[in-house]
Amino acid sequence: MKGHELGPAPGARHKKKRVGRGDGSGHGTYSGRGLKGQKSRSGGNIRPGFEGGQLPLIKRLPRKRGFTNIFRIEYAIINVSRLDVFEPGTEVTPQLLVEAGLAKSLRRPIKILGEGEIHRPLTVKANKLSAAAREKIEAAGGKVEEIGSAAKAR
Repeated sequence: MKGHELGPAPGARHKKKRVGRGDGSGHGTYSGRGLKGQKSRSGGNIRPGFEGGQLPLIKRLPRKRGFTNIFRIEYAIINVSRLDVFEPGTEVTPQLLVEAGLAKSLRRPIKILGEGEIHRPLTVKANKLSAAAREKIEAAGGKVEEIGSAAKAR
């Protein structure tokens, strides 16, 4: 078999419907669009979800459009690499992080994430730590301590 002998399977390709080419074609006069109305006109398409002016389902059911979780806890996020500003052996607490300018305030609980590297042994006290952050701090010879639940820190 050669490249020029290849072709689609029989019946896989259909001829294009040629509309508006006289009544003898079977698709003349109204060209398969029926009589009058929005769908018979050129440019007469309607956007998805349009219900003819009736209040759409998406507006009638506000519960279907997501919600705000009132119990969500927003953390102040600090990456492990930013902890290298402290002297080796320092006990890093949320207060110290605020004083160093790494966290804006103590209103939000502190979460340490594992982005970057740390090269100093530190004792880190935070509300939450990612597994990667915990691993990197301990690998650098430091210690990790989770303080108070994040719900209380709200």
